[in-house]
Amino acid sequence: MDWQNQKVVVLGGSSGIGLATVMRLAAAGASVVAVGRDRAKLDDALGGIAGQVTGEALDCTDRAALERFFGRLGRIDHLVMTLSGGEGAGPFAELDLAALRRGFEAKFWPQLEAAQTALPTLRRDGSLTFLTAISARIANPGTAGLGAINGALESMIGTLARELAPLRVNAVSPGVIDTPWWDRFPASVKSELFRQQSETLPARRVGQADDVAHALQFLLENTFMTGAVIECDGGLRLL
Repeated sequence: MDWQNQKVVVLGGSSGIGLATVMRLAAAGASVVAVGRDRAKLDDALGGIAGQVTGEALDCTDRAALERFFGRLGRIDHLVMTLSGGEGAGPFAELDLAALRRGFEAKFWPQLEAAQTALPTLRRDGSLTFLTAISARIANPGTAGLGAINGALESMIGTLARELAPLRVNAVSPGVIDTPWWDRFPASVKSELFRQQSETLPARRVGQADDVAHALQFLLENTFMTGAVIECDGGLRLL
């Protein structure tokens, strides 16, 4: 793929996997529009990135704002959605269903709203790529809510790939990745979890944001990939 002629929008592009994806695609030569909710955070994240990168402050839960954004942007070749939230985990018997609902509102609905809103501006044979999570594909106690959010997204990938063809529709399903998502937990909890994962995962390490960004870039580049969900989880689904 000649990235010099490709325009990519990355939603959630101010940190973690989204920012790593912005950096990868910009280094490849693409024109990248990184979208984040916080303008100051976005400007700070993009400040040192070389290449054709612009930042747009946008609340992706706001349908009207999404419509204005894509209408103003004009034609794009690829849309990558790394939007996520932090709620929905916990043992089912005690699971706060209001928190699970907020989890859907933070990840499931914004990704769908953005995908639908972008369709008129997406190149007909471009790509639409979702970010889910391996919780949709494993049976770990305490992750039923997260699995519901991510599984709902994954259940749509194949159907959308057929319905929207020749637009390619894919997803990447990450495992435990060392990103700011984990900063909500006490440092000792995060450290112990990462230690356990490094000892038990077949890959023998916790993932990095660039590992997932690499998988996302592959799906954008490979024009024979559609309707696929790539597990980038270090083998977590095998345990």
